[in-house]
Amino acid sequence: MSQAPVLYDFEVALAHVDRGLQETLSLRTARHPSETLARVFLRVLAFCFFHQERLVFGKGLSDPEAPDLEVRDLTGLLSLWIRVGKADPARVQKLADQNSSARVAVFFESPQRLEAFLAAAAAEKVSRLGRVELLAMDPALPLALAEKDQRRHKLAVTIVGEHFYVEQGMRNFD
Repeated sequence: MSQAPVLYDFEVALAHVDRGLQETLSLRTARHPSETLARVFLRVLAFCFFHQERLVFGKGLSDPEAPDLEVRDLTGLLSLWIRVGKADPARVQKLADQNSSARVAVFFESPQRLEAFLAAAAAEKVSRLGRVELLAMDPALPLALAEKDQRRHKLAVTIVGEHFYVEQGMRNFD
């Protein structure tokens, strides 16, 4: 019998300075049985970085073809597709090719994972990734946030450029 996903609630005070965005977000996401809590936090941080109207968590690990985060416009067309963590270069290129009007991004858990993705893309001769946004997180941040395994989290996230400042209770991360 397979394990059920675990639901996590996040109350996030978000300030994205460069975009002039300041909001309070109430997020609920499921943690897949094979997913680490650090990856859940990586998805939440990606949600904060890309936050916009109609952004939702996708099926993620439950469906390898589905994004971890997505935005669909009012007609149902995909306008933003985000993979968090490990990604297959050929799949990302195919998705970008099939959805030419959508913004496509991959948010990696470390610079090393980004470098491995680029090396795999070169080895597989995947060459049309130019319009795909590739970002890498310092792996220490999601790992530190995941030290407290509880179902409800309260965070203050400030983003300046591509730099995150996160407050979790009495702990601050830069």
